[in-house]
Amino acid sequence: MFGRTLMNKTIKELRKNQYFTAKELADKLHLDTIEILKLDDKKLKEVEDPLRSQLIPILRGDYMDNIPGL
Repeated sequence: MFGRTLMNKTIKELRKNQYFTAKELADKLHLDTIEILKLDDKKLKEVEDPLRSQLIPILRGDYMDNIPGL
């Protein structure tokens, strides 16, 4: 169920939920900020697959699992 709701939200909404600016997300993905800004109004399910598979763990918060002491 969580995956379904994740796919129907916009990139901007998911990015803001993780407290990322466009620049911070672009840095994590090794992209230009303008590329993230172009994607902001798209839903996650509308993003092409190679990029979507990179976005999902970041926007889902999986990177937080690797931080020691939490």
